[in-house]
Amino acid sequence: MTTTENAEYAEGGTAPGITADDLQHAVRLSLTTLRAAAAAGTTAGWDRPAGPLTWSCWETVEHLADDLFAYAAQLGPETPPLDGEVPFRWERRREGGPANVTFADPAGGLPGLLQVLEACGAMLTAMVRTTPADRRSYHGFGISDAEGFAAMGIVETLVHTHDIATGLDVAWTPPAGLCGRVLTRLFPDAPADTDRWATLLWATGRGELPGRERLTSWRWYGEVRDTP
Repeated sequence: MTTTENAEYAEGGTAPGITADDLQHAVRLSLTTLRAAAAAGTTAGWDRPAGPLTWSCWETVEHLADDLFAYAAQLGPETPPLDGEVPFRWERRREGGPANVTFADPAGGLPGLLQVLEACGAMLTAMVRTTPADRRSYHGFGISDAEGFAAMGIVETLVHTHDIATGLDVAWTPPAGLCGRVLTRLFPDAPADTDRWATLLWATGRGELPGRERLTSWRWYGEVRDTP
Protein backbone atom coordinates (compact mmCIF):
# COMPACT_ATOMS: atom_id res chain seq x y z
CA MET A 1 0.00 0.00 0.00
CA THR A 2 1.37 3.43 -0.94
CA THR A 3 1.97 6.35 1.42
CA THR A 4 -0.94 8.20 -0.22
CA GLU A 5 -3.28 5.27 0.38
CA ASN A 6 -2.20 5.00 4.02
CA ALA A 7 -2.89 8.70 4.51
CA GLU A 8 -6.33 8.26 2.98
CA TYR A 9 -7.17 5.40 5.34
CA ALA A 10 -6.00 7.36 8.35
CA GLU A 11 -7.25 10.86 7.63
CA GLY A 12 -10.18 11.12 5.34
CA GLY A 13 -11.26 8.11 3.40
CA THR A 14 -11.97 10.12 0.26
CA ALA A 15 -12.00 7.13 -2.11
CA PRO A 16 -15.54 6.31 -3.25
CA GLY A 17 -17.12 3.06 -2.15
CA ILE A 18 -15.64 -0.02 -0.55
CA THR A 19 -13.09 -2.16 -2.36
CA ALA A 20 -11.39 -5.51 -2.03
CA ASP A 21 -8.26 -3.58 -1.04
CA ASP A 22 -10.16 -2.04 1.89
CA LEU A 23 -11.17 -5.50 3.09
CA GLN A 24 -7.67 -6.89 2.64
CA HIS A 25 -6.26 -3.95 4.60
CA ALA A 26 -8.72 -4.46 7.47
CA VAL A 27 -7.88 -8.16 7.77
CA ARG A 28 -4.14 -7.46 7.65
CA LEU A 29 -4.44 -4.86 10.40
CA SER A 30 -6.41 -7.31 12.53
CA LEU A 31 -3.89 -10.08 11.99
CA THR A 32 -0.98 -7.79 12.86
CA THR A 33 -2.62 -6.91 16.18
CA LEU A 34 -3.70 -10.45 17.02
CA ARG A 35 -0.37 -12.03 16.07
CA ALA A 36 1.46 -9.55 18.28
CA ALA A 37 -0.89 -10.42 21.14
CA ALA A 38 -0.37 -14.14 20.52
CA ALA A 39 3.40 -13.74 20.56
CA ALA A 40 3.27 -11.82 23.83
CA GLY A 41 1.00 -14.18 25.76
CA THR A 42 -0.14 -17.75 26.10
CA THR A 43 -2.90 -19.79 24.51
CA ALA A 44 -4.67 -19.94 27.88
CA GLY A 45 -5.32 -16.18 27.75
CA TRP A 46 -7.47 -16.68 24.66
CA ASP A 47 -9.98 -18.60 26.77
CA ARG A 48 -11.06 -15.31 28.39
CA PRO A 49 -14.30 -13.65 27.23
CA ALA A 50 -13.91 -11.38 24.21
CA GLY A 51 -14.94 -8.01 25.58
CA PRO A 52 -18.74 -7.80 25.96
CA LEU A 53 -19.34 -11.19 24.33
CA THR A 54 -20.00 -14.50 26.07
CA TRP A 55 -17.63 -16.21 23.62
CA SER A 56 -13.95 -16.66 24.34
CA CYS A 57 -11.32 -14.77 22.36
CA TRP A 58 -10.52 -18.02 20.51
CA GLU A 59 -14.19 -18.60 19.67
CA THR A 60 -14.57 -15.02 18.48
CA VAL A 61 -11.68 -15.39 16.04
CA GLU A 62 -13.36 -18.55 14.74
CA HIS A 63 -16.67 -16.68 14.43
CA LEU A 64 -14.98 -13.83 12.53
CA ALA A 65 -13.27 -16.27 10.17
CA ASP A 66 -16.60 -18.00 9.66
CA ASP A 67 -18.32 -14.70 8.85
CA LEU A 68 -15.76 -13.96 6.15
CA PHE A 69 -16.06 -17.50 4.77
CA ALA A 70 -19.86 -17.29 4.72
CA TYR A 71 -19.88 -13.94 2.91
CA ALA A 72 -17.50 -15.34 0.30
CA ALA A 73 -19.79 -18.34 -0.11
CA GLN A 74 -22.82 -16.11 -0.71
CA LEU A 75 -21.03 -14.51 -3.66
CA GLY A 76 -19.70 -17.79 -5.05
CA PRO A 77 -22.58 -19.33 -7.05
CA GLU A 78 -23.06 -18.09 -10.60
CA THR A 79 -26.68 -17.52 -9.60
CA PRO A 80 -26.50 -16.61 -5.90
CA PRO A 81 -29.47 -17.25 -3.60
CA LEU A 82 -31.80 -14.32 -3.01
CA ASP A 83 -34.02 -16.00 -0.41
CA GLY A 84 -31.58 -17.58 2.04
CA GLU A 85 -28.02 -18.60 2.78
CA VAL A 86 -26.02 -21.20 0.89
CA PRO A 87 -27.04 -24.33 2.86
CA PHE A 88 -23.88 -25.29 4.67
CA ARG A 89 -24.32 -27.20 7.92
CA TRP A 90 -23.77 -24.97 10.94
CA GLU A 91 -23.05 -26.31 14.41
CA ARG A 92 -22.11 -25.20 17.90
CA ARG A 93 -19.24 -26.88 19.72
CA ARG A 94 -20.75 -25.97 23.09
CA GLU A 95 -24.02 -24.54 24.38
CA GLY A 96 -23.91 -20.79 23.92
CA GLY A 97 -20.95 -20.91 21.55
CA PRO A 98 -20.98 -19.49 18.02
CA ALA A 99 -22.68 -21.52 15.29
CA ASN A 100 -20.01 -21.97 12.61
CA VAL A 101 -19.20 -23.90 9.49
CA THR A 102 -15.47 -23.38 9.98
CA PHE A 103 -13.45 -24.17 13.11
CA ALA A 104 -9.73 -24.09 13.77
CA ASP A 105 -7.98 -27.32 14.77
CA PRO A 106 -6.76 -26.72 18.35
CA ALA A 107 -3.63 -28.72 17.51
CA GLY A 108 -2.51 -25.80 15.34
CA GLY A 109 -2.41 -23.46 18.32
CA LEU A 110 -2.72 -19.71 17.96
CA PRO A 111 -0.69 -19.61 14.71
CA GLY A 112 -3.14 -22.07 13.18
CA LEU A 113 -6.17 -20.16 14.46
CA LEU A 114 -4.93 -16.92 12.92
CA GLN A 115 -4.01 -18.68 9.69
CA VAL A 116 -7.65 -19.81 9.45
CA LEU A 117 -8.70 -16.17 9.82
CA GLU A 118 -6.18 -15.10 7.18
CA ALA A 119 -7.39 -17.77 4.74
CA CYS A 120 -11.06 -16.87 5.16
CA GLY A 121 -10.26 -13.19 4.74
CA ALA A 122 -8.39 -13.99 1.54
CA MET A 123 -11.40 -15.96 0.24
CA LEU A 124 -13.77 -13.03 0.70
CA THR A 125 -11.22 -10.57 -0.70
CA ALA A 126 -10.85 -12.70 -3.83
CA MET A 127 -14.61 -13.02 -4.26
CA VAL A 128 -15.15 -9.27 -3.87
CA ARG A 129 -12.37 -8.60 -6.38
CA THR A 130 -13.83 -10.93 -9.02
CA THR A 131 -17.61 -10.76 -8.55
CA PRO A 132 -19.52 -8.79 -11.22
CA ALA A 133 -20.87 -5.49 -9.92
CA ASP A 134 -24.44 -6.40 -10.83
CA ARG A 135 -24.45 -9.70 -8.90
CA ARG A 136 -26.71 -9.77 -5.83
CA SER A 137 -26.95 -12.25 -2.97
CA TYR A 138 -28.94 -12.79 0.19
CA HIS A 139 -28.08 -11.46 3.61
CA GLY A 140 -30.44 -11.22 6.55
CA PHE A 141 -29.93 -7.44 6.63
CA GLY A 142 -30.72 -6.96 2.96
CA ILE A 143 -29.88 -8.38 -0.46
CA SER A 144 -26.49 -6.94 -1.30
CA ASP A 145 -23.68 -6.71 -3.84
CA ALA A 146 -19.96 -7.45 -3.61
CA GLU A 147 -19.24 -3.99 -2.23
CA GLY A 148 -21.85 -4.51 0.46
CA PHE A 149 -20.39 -7.88 1.46
CA ALA A 150 -16.93 -6.30 1.56
CA ALA A 151 -18.28 -3.60 3.88
CA MET A 152 -19.94 -6.23 6.08
CA GLY A 153 -16.68 -8.16 6.24
CA ILE A 154 -14.82 -5.02 7.27
CA VAL A 155 -17.32 -4.21 10.03
CA GLU A 156 -17.12 -7.79 11.32
CA THR A 157 -13.32 -7.57 11.28
CA LEU A 158 -13.06 -4.19 12.99
CA VAL A 159 -15.59 -4.74 15.76
CA HIS A 160 -14.72 -8.35 16.54
CA THR A 161 -11.03 -7.47 16.66
CA HIS A 162 -12.11 -4.80 19.16
CA ASP A 163 -13.90 -7.48 21.20
CA ILE A 164 -10.86 -9.76 21.15
CA ALA A 165 -8.41 -6.94 21.87
CA THR A 166 -10.54 -5.88 24.84
CA GLY A 167 -10.48 -9.43 26.18
CA LEU A 168 -6.72 -9.65 25.73
CA ASP A 169 -6.13 -6.10 27.02
CA VAL A 170 -4.31 -4.89 23.91
CA ALA A 171 -4.78 -1.67 21.94
CA TRP A 172 -6.85 -1.59 18.74
CA THR A 173 -7.84 1.56 16.84
CA PRO A 174 -8.50 1.12 13.11
CA PRO A 175 -8.14 3.96 10.58
CA ALA A 176 -10.82 6.64 10.61
CA GLY A 177 -11.18 6.61 6.83
CA LEU A 178 -11.93 2.91 6.75
CA CYS A 179 -14.50 3.27 9.54
CA GLY A 180 -16.06 6.23 7.76
CA ARG A 181 -16.58 4.42 4.48
CA VAL A 182 -18.31 1.42 6.07
CA LEU A 183 -20.50 3.76 8.11
CA THR A 184 -21.55 5.50 4.90
CA ARG A 185 -22.26 2.19 3.15
CA LEU A 186 -24.03 0.27 5.92
CA PHE A 187 -25.21 2.75 8.57
CA PRO A 188 -26.89 5.62 6.69
CA ASP A 189 -28.53 7.00 9.85
CA ALA A 190 -25.30 7.22 11.88
CA PRO A 191 -24.11 10.74 12.72
CA ALA A 192 -21.56 12.09 10.25
CA ASP A 193 -19.86 14.71 12.44
CA THR A 194 -18.45 12.45 15.17
CA ASP A 195 -15.27 10.42 15.56
CA ARG A 196 -15.52 7.63 13.00
CA TRP A 197 -14.26 4.74 15.13
CA ALA A 198 -16.29 5.80 18.16
CA THR A 199 -19.32 6.08 15.90
CA LEU A 200 -18.83 2.59 14.47
CA LEU A 201 -18.57 1.18 18.00
CA TRP A 202 -21.75 3.06 18.94
CA ALA A 203 -23.57 1.88 15.80
CA THR A 204 -22.76 -1.75 16.68
CA GLY A 205 -23.84 -1.43 20.32
CA ARG A 206 -20.32 -1.31 21.72
CA GLY A 207 -19.80 2.26 22.83
CA GLU A 208 -21.15 5.64 23.83
CA LEU A 209 -21.54 8.84 21.81
CA PRO A 210 -22.19 12.20 23.47
CA GLY A 211 -25.84 13.17 23.18
CA ARG A 212 -26.89 9.73 21.94
CA GLU A 213 -28.42 6.85 23.84
CA ARG A 214 -26.39 3.67 23.86
CA LEU A 215 -27.87 1.14 21.44
CA THR A 216 -29.21 -2.08 22.93
CA SER A 217 -30.16 -3.47 19.51
CA TRP A 218 -28.72 -2.59 16.14
CA ARG A 219 -28.42 -3.65 12.53
CA TRP A 220 -26.82 -2.48 9.31
CA TYR A 221 -28.45 -1.93 5.91
CA GLY A 222 -26.75 -3.93 3.19
CA GLU A 223 -29.16 -3.17 0.36
CA VAL A 224 -27.72 -1.50 -2.72
CA ARG A 225 -28.87 2.12 -2.66
CA ASP A 226 -29.42 4.15 -5.80
CA THR A 227 -26.77 6.80 -6.35
CA PRO A 228 -27.97 10.29 -7.27
